[in-house]
Amino acid sequence: MDIPLEKKRFNKKQISIAIGLILLISLITFVIISTGGNSKLNVDKERISISEIKEGVFQENIPVSGNVLPITTIYLDALEGGRVDELFVEDGAIMKQGDPILRLSNTDLELSLVNQETSVYNLLTQMQISQNAARQNTINKLTRMTDVENALIEASRVYQLNKKLFDQKAIGRQEFQESENNYNYQKQQMELAQEILKQDSISTKQETNQAQNSFSRTQSALKLMRKKVGDLVVKAPVDGQLTSLDAEIGQSKNKGERLGQLDVLSGFKVRADIDEHYISRIYTGQRGTFLFNSKEYSLIIKKVFTQVTGGRFQVDMLFEEKVEGVRRGQSLQIRLALSEEKQAILVPKGGFFQQTGGNWIFKLNEAGTIAYKVDIRLGTKNTEYYEVLEGLQPGDKVITSSYDNYGDKQELVLK
Repeated sequence: MDIPLEKKRFNKKQISIAIGLILLISLITFVIISTGGNSKLNVDKERISISEIKEGVFQENIPVSGNVLPITTIYLDALEGGRVDELFVEDGAIMKQGDPILRLSNTDLELSLVNQETSVYNLLTQMQISQNAARQNTINKLTRMTDVENALIEASRVYQLNKKLFDQKAIGRQEFQESENNYNYQKQQMELAQEILKQDSISTKQETNQAQNSFSRTQSALKLMRKKVGDLVVKAPVDGQLTSLDAEIGQSKNKGERLGQLDVLSGFKVRADIDEHYISRIYTGQRGTFLFNSKEYSLIIKKVFTQVTGGRFQVDMLFEEKVEGVRRGQSLQIRLALSEEKQAILVPKGGFFQQTGGNWIFKLNEAGTIAYKVDIRLGTKNTEYYEVLEGLQPGDKVITSSYDNYGDKQELVLK
């Protein structure tokens, strides 16, 4: 009896082909994975900067550039217009308060002064004439008063005598009545003379006061005119150094035109330019530091100019201590503090930030042979460090130099 044999589904050749295909697919998959998200690049250690993450005192600050200026600058403007007649000093001269700098001439102003002086002298002459006339008028009234007073005394004497005689019936009523009427008349004359003298005194006093006020106003005008003429000689208002003198003999200067400036040499300040991005974080009392002759000095903001020009605004800073050797016009590189000091994890600043934006960094393994990408989060910065908020710990080592040549590599093999 025949026994049916089962036919095999795969022979040895087919099995070998299948195994070969599986190995080929595995190889292709491995290559894809190797050349994909975990690609490597060999890097020379000597060509990169490796920094250690550390914990320390951190203060947010920004670098600003400032120029040394005199602590006070007084501008010299022409108080009156005129032609430059004489220069007493040269630009850069050290001046004392009141020292003459230059002299202007102004014929119209000088002529006005002469006219004003003439007006004052004329007014003074008129006042003297009026005072003499008033004085003579008063004398006449006083003389009249004396006559009336004397007539009253005589009328009173006659009246009192006639009254006694009339009572004794020595004289008639007509004579007595006449003396009484004369006495009453002289009394009225006396009262009128006293009132006239009183009114004269009041009137004379008022006229004198008016004349004095008019004379005072005219004298004030003359004084002002003399001052205006005196202002043609420009003098140093304070002790200091004359700079930026802009005047030549024969040159015409208009009223209010800038002639130069006087720098007070009692101290210096620093005027710094700051990016407008920080304008809301800058205030008086803020401090900054700078290095000068290998020594660190401090500055404090005294004034903030909020006007923005060309994307920048200015501040004036004062030295907290005397700096030997600093000169006007010198440039200083200042670190301006934006926050208080605090403890933080720090990563040194470097070229890596331009490619990563602070979102990731190459971190070395413990052996220091491989660097791989790790996600990080940075906070504020200063002139030396970034503040690390997440992703790194003190003791970690990272590459902080530029990543320009690394492309999208995930690992760097350090040799």
